[in-house]
Amino acid sequence: MASHEFTSIRSPRIKGVRRLAKRTFRQRERRFLVEGPQAVREALAVGGRRGGGVVELFATAEAMHRHVELVDAAHGAGLPVHRVSLEVMSELAQTVSPQGIIAVCEFVDVPLESVGDLRLAVVLSHVRDPGNAGTVLRTADAAGADVVVFTDASVDPYNGKCVRASAGSLFHLPVVVGVPVDEAVAALRRCDARVLAADGSGNEDLHEVADAGGLDGPVGWVFGNEAWGLPKDVVSLTDGAVSVPIYGGAESLNLATAAAVCLYTTARQQRRS
Repeated sequence: MASHEFTSIRSPRIKGVRRLAKRTFRQRERRFLVEGPQAVREALAVGGRRGGGVVELFATAEAMHRHVELVDAAHGAGLPVHRVSLEVMSELAQTVSPQGIIAVCEFVDVPLESVGDLRLAVVLSHVRDPGNAGTVLRTADAAGADVVVFTDASVDPYNGKCVRASAGSLFHLPVVVGVPVDEAVAALRRCDARVLAADGSGNEDLHEVADAGGLDGPVGWVFGNEAWGLPKDVVSLTDGAVSVPIYGGAESLNLATAAAVCLYTTARQQRRS
């Protein structure tokens, strides 16, 4: 049973939740919206780990019937579950075709100081597109990364599009938010990681670096802006700029694809070594 039913978009509670679509309010309340059954399932599984988890659930009657296991899990955790009309769901959702279920969650990011032993790390420097950032986060999770750092010049990982693109991976591995890139690199060095800049114009070839054993130990990858890559001052902080070889006629790879190649190449080498 739902603990409350909302049918009006003018409800103060609904307006309050809708405000979490804006970064200012998310940061003020340290809460964000998670949309869709897959992401909500991952959020519920987090529970209280890393200081995060679901605060309350909003769902249409049809979604409650379709995803009864999520409603039962929320009830089992003692969380409020609110039934909402289709109009209210459309107001809360940030997608054109809402899937009928949304959770309000607490932030899950961790302090940079908590980053300990690691084998594979990701630093996003000046990454502005939330879809790209979320996809890199998902890829990092799949490749077995130990941490993803969103620097202060990058997109908010709690942006709705970023959360959706991460497909639940935001809840799987430690995420650090809002630190300067030089501090992030320094933290990786304290973990004895080799820090590499992924750069299409880099003078080191990814496959040659891998063949030479340069990816066998702890590695931190720094990825830059979708359009103009990494500034020289950021590259200078690292141990070198590495490019993904292009064997065909393509001019370049997009950020998410290049990140996937770099991360999986590293993960493979580390497991072989």
